[in-house]
Amino acid sequence: MIPDVHLLSRAFEQAELRGDADVLQALLADDFRSIGEQGYVLDKAQWIGKFAGFAYVSIDSSDVEVSRYEHAAIVRCVQRSRSVWQGQEMALTTRVSQTWVEQSGSWVLAGIQFSSLTSA
Repeated sequence: MIPDVHLLSRAFEQAELRGDADVLQALLADDFRSIGEQGYVLDKAQWIGKFAGFAYVSIDSSDVEVSRYEHAAIVRCVQRSRSVWQGQEMALTTRVSQTWVEQSGSWVLAGIQFSSLTSA
């Protein structure tokens, strides 16, 4: 059975806002990969570890679209975020694609990719 992937995506977003490593540990697949808006790749440990010098101030997702498949789902959206990295404030507008998969009866985030958009 396919869960409400939009709710899983929102739980991920909330864990990101709080920098909640325990929730992220549970939501991310062991072979999770993130492709950043400048092309860099982070694995699961690096993604969770980023919170040592990074914190979100806000995340706002819009234009959310969910495509469901038997054992996978893709969430696409536009994300506006404000964050602080190593003391520097950042504001980004990106198009985001999340790939959720079913593994051993649980749904986990296997990958996320960001592509920069020009702020309006």
